[in-house]
Amino acid sequence: MCGLWTCLAAMLLCTVSATNALDFGSNKQPLDIKTFHSLSRVGAPLVSPNQQLALFTTSYYNEETNKNAAYISCLNITSGNITQLTDNSPGVIASNPLWFDDQTIGYLQKGALYRQPLNQSEPIIVFQPPVPISNVAFRKEQNLLTFVASVHPNCSLEESAIKRIQVAKKSDTAMVFDNLWARHWNEWMTMEKPTVFSAQLQQDKGRNWSLSRMTNYAELLPSSTDLLTRWAVDDYTVSPSGEHLAFITRPPSENMTWSTNVDVYLTTTSNPRPRLLTGRVSGAASAPVFSWDGTKLAWLQMETPGYESDINRIYVYTLSTRETIAIAYDWDLSPHAISWARDNKSLLAVVSKQGRNIVVRIGLDGKRQELTSTGSTTAIRAVNNQTALTVYSQTDTAPDLHMLDLQRLSTKQLTQANRKTLENVHLSKAEDFWFTGARGDRVHGWILRPYNFDRRQKYPLALMIHGGPQQASTQGFSFSQWNPNMYANAGFVTVQINFHGSQGYGQNFTNSIRHKWGDYPYDDLMRGIDYVTSRLRFVDPQRMVALGGSFGGYMVNWINGHTQRFRALVSHDGKFSTISGFYGTDELWFPEWDLGKPWDPSGRAILEENNPERFASSFKTPTLFIQGEHDFRIPATESLGAWAMLRHRGIPSRLVYFPDEDHWINHGGNSMRWYTEVLDWITKWTNTTAPYKIR
Repeated sequence: MCGLWTCLAAMLLCTVSATNALDFGSNKQPLDIKTFHSLSRVGAPLVSPNQQLALFTTSYYNEETNKNAAYISCLNITSGNITQLTDNSPGVIASNPLWFDDQTIGYLQKGALYRQPLNQSEPIIVFQPPVPISNVAFRKEQNLLTFVASVHPNCSLEESAIKRIQVAKKSDTAMVFDNLWARHWNEWMTMEKPTVFSAQLQQDKGRNWSLSRMTNYAELLPSSTDLLTRWAVDDYTVSPSGEHLAFITRPPSENMTWSTNVDVYLTTTSNPRPRLLTGRVSGAASAPVFSWDGTKLAWLQMETPGYESDINRIYVYTLSTRETIAIAYDWDLSPHAISWARDNKSLLAVVSKQGRNIVVRIGLDGKRQELTSTGSTTAIRAVNNQTALTVYSQTDTAPDLHMLDLQRLSTKQLTQANRKTLENVHLSKAEDFWFTGARGDRVHGWILRPYNFDRRQKYPLALMIHGGPQQASTQGFSFSQWNPNMYANAGFVTVQINFHGSQGYGQNFTNSIRHKWGDYPYDDLMRGIDYVTSRLRFVDPQRMVALGGSFGGYMVNWINGHTQRFRALVSHDGKFSTISGFYGTDELWFPEWDLGKPWDPSGRAILEENNPERFASSFKTPTLFIQGEHDFRIPATESLGAWAMLRHRGIPSRLVYFPDEDHWINHGGNSMRWYTEVLDWITKWTNTTAPYKIR
């Protein structure tokens, strides 16, 4: 006899097998590399003050010009009509849409802030900043303009622009550091720090625009002795009236590389005196947002010092009483985005649950209601008490704007950004399965059938391993290098497994891999592959590949030292040595919490226990390594070291190196080359003929 969940999972896979000839003989074309990179991407909506309209950006990459483009459109929420407002030519980038009033929009382009009435096509410049700005917002009631800009210590925007020129003319290029916070993600620390500014936007009689004296909120915080690690602000929110402003910042200190502390400060814009709201917790705060009536501020708060994947609690602060409460504290899921419902009594949260990013309504009393159950929602904005706008996708449908009925729990698609491009293109649905993994726990996975699927054939299998490790593969459409349909359309049965450590299955499941990076995840992946190959006859277990990035790259290296069941591997920015990786990374709190400190005997033992390099002599599988030079999370030496070892031992391997990329592949041309190299590698080693020409 089998357990209940094992039987249900087996029934599901039998259902997959019984219906698996649906695409056989299809006239649709495969999703190839060029088509994928031509797709448009829809941004989060911004609802107008009168709740009748919404602005959103659409961006795309043009292969012929090797340029990106981004333009702004306006959605009439009632009629569904969409009007393009800005130029969509390759190389023209309009970003950061905002509302000046119900009939006038603003946006950034070529470093300037533009203002454009909806009934006119000619915008005017209202602010030409001397240094780049971002995250611009406007509040009409006080004519308040707020934005983020990186400036030198105690400098205005103009003074900081002059400093930039002076630095560029220096006779030497030395950078001197006394604090470990020397670099982060993809940038070395400089004297310029991002901070939030505010000023009143004014128009004189000649109809020329200007800004009043600017307030730099970081300068109002306690002084920092080390100017290289002083206060930095890159996220903030303004109350609807413009009366209050809240921002998050990492306190400058000597231990910034091993402290996850991020604080929330609140201030008034008329008499700014930032007040700390999170002095009693030392975890990371994020996503501050004011209620629509401006009486409350909500944010997400981790409470465990040093743990970057701790559960996000929802904190709510009432401005009149100065009281902070945590709501839905018994919830075992971790929301990653929140916004206020129009009733000011509840929040709309996006949270990962069992491989879906769903929307949950949470009352201030802690009561929860799931508003969606499938697919992936990446943004939500309340329109009124009945409806909200979302950006929604599934594995087989690209992201578009949808209207979510908060009462009926129904959705209506409003945009079709890629209808013409995808109408004759095959996209596989992701179908989930469950199996018994490490510790006897239920583990969840996704499977996609290959292009032009025929159950009578045998297909190679591609195992995609997600990063994090505290992330998850979700039922949504990805524009990254890890879109499962790109592998399914190259002829592979594509499998994703949300191993121990993944989010969306309870915080205990996420926490379980502390000190166990090479243990539970590997066990889950191998058991998942065993489960799939033993039940699906159309999978060829002799033609399997595994690929992953970041932690997924680490796990690929771990796999190489522990099994030879895969024909080929792909490791993108993957850690090869937990020891050198610890010393070379930018955020020490991450490996310190998950594994330990290498100079401490107990930590050293855990690091070595989970060290792929310890098993280097067992590496035998042909491997493609991919690395970005500006990745400071996983330095280039990690991929170089593993590649050098395989080459020295005569094991087939290749290095694809991007001198201008970081932890991700950001440029369209580089992404096309990435997919070309990866798909060429895995089809070659599995003797697979892709349904289109890869090179």
